[in-house]
Amino acid sequence: MSLNIAIDGPVGAGKSSIASLVAQELHILHLDTGAMYRAVGLYMLRRGVDPQNEAAVSAALPGCHVDVRYVDGSQRTLLCGEDVSGLIRTPEVSQAASAISQWPAVRGEMAGMQRRIAAGCDLIMDGRDIGTNVLPDAALKVFLTADPRERARRRYEELRQKGLPDTLEEVLAALVARDEQDMRREANPLRQAEDAVLLDTTHMTIREAVDAIVRLAREV
Repeated sequence: MSLNIAIDGPVGAGKSSIASLVAQELHILHLDTGAMYRAVGLYMLRRGVDPQNEAAVSAALPGCHVDVRYVDGSQRTLLCGEDVSGLIRTPEVSQAASAISQWPAVRGEMAGMQRRIAAGCDLIMDGRDIGTNVLPDAALKVFLTADPRERARRRYEELRQKGLPDTLEEVLAALVARDEQDMRREANPLRQAEDAVLLDTTHMTIREAVDAIVRLAREV
């Protein structure tokens, strides 16, 4: 039986970084579902489709082909055959991803692909509705969170290292808005699964968070 681990949580909680390191420790694959939504967001931006317009997004969706490949154990995200892994981490794409992820057509398409990838292999998957929707039967579910200001500080440092000009207050405002949208959307909102372990990383290092999840996984 495959080992599937579901990691959910709000933006800036460190889900992708932590999940990637856990995957390395356990020698399993890591699927960053947020990257898949970002690729869809990038597709809509490139074609001038308003991410807030559900009808327009749904109409454009059939032409959007997202796939993932693993190179030396690392996920590469492809959009219509183009590797866009380095193009989907900007604030603009992040906001577009948040907007399009509220639409049922998008979530249904992504969830179906994510389930197919997870079937038959040991894998850790992170996102916002993995334990509640995509992998409800995952062997281990973790809800990863942290104080909003601490999450904003982490995201600000990421952007600063990339030379992006956003201020900490701008990052915090965008993060709070993203939280609100993710938790209030009608299609599979962000929430902690009833059987998920809550892990607050506000005062934890990445290493401590990784070790905590690895311990939980080895107890499954």
